[in-house]
Amino acid sequence: MKRSISYETIYQYIWEDKRNGGTLWQLLRQSSKKRRKRYNAYDSRGRLTNKKSISERPLSVENKRFFGHWEIDTVFGKGSKHCIVTLVERKSKYLLIGKLPNKSTKELNQRVLKLILQNASRFKTITADNGTEFHQYQAIEELSGVTFYFATPYHSWERGLSENTNGLIRQYLPKNQSMESVTQHQCNYIAKQLNQRPRKCLRYKTPEEVFNEH
Repeated sequence: MKRSISYETIYQYIWEDKRNGGTLWQLLRQSSKKRRKRYNAYDSRGRLTNKKSISERPLSVENKRFFGHWEIDTVFGKGSKHCIVTLVERKSKYLLIGKLPNKSTKELNQRVLKLILQNASRFKTITADNGTEFHQYQAIEELSGVTFYFATPYHSWERGLSENTNGLIRQYLPKNQSMESVTQHQCNYIAKQLNQRPRKCLRYKTPEEVFNEH
């Protein structure tokens, strides 16, 4: 019987190891990231009316059995409001990147809808985190027919593909640099470079090859 281990189990093991003096946490891609303690502060993340939780997402999406299910995220630079939105397809790892002048819901919705419409038949669901930029998700659902699901707040491993993909993007757009001068043309170039990179998890096919097969 083939067994699988969830992201949550792995992270819990790593943090337990750290509490016991272990060093496994230092191997994480974002091991140096400081986490702000919230104590009893009010947390507005995830408090969206009528949102669909990731727990309601079909099992076929979780096990990547079918094509057309995406993860979405925003990636920021330093010193400006400019950023990018990323969409990565779970089965093929195929990546789309859109440039944003800021992370307002208006700018994000316009760019995401454009990316969806350019690949209209290839979107069924999108899984997002609980950032405020996604709070007008229902407008995207109504105009595109794509269903949104939302991860549990602070459970980044539930969108592990987005997290890993963003790490690859940082090779081209370092965290300590502004994104103000980044163009959509550059975003397309970065996506193309990553989509044409063979992946071990795809049996050394490229995301572009797998994407086009569907």
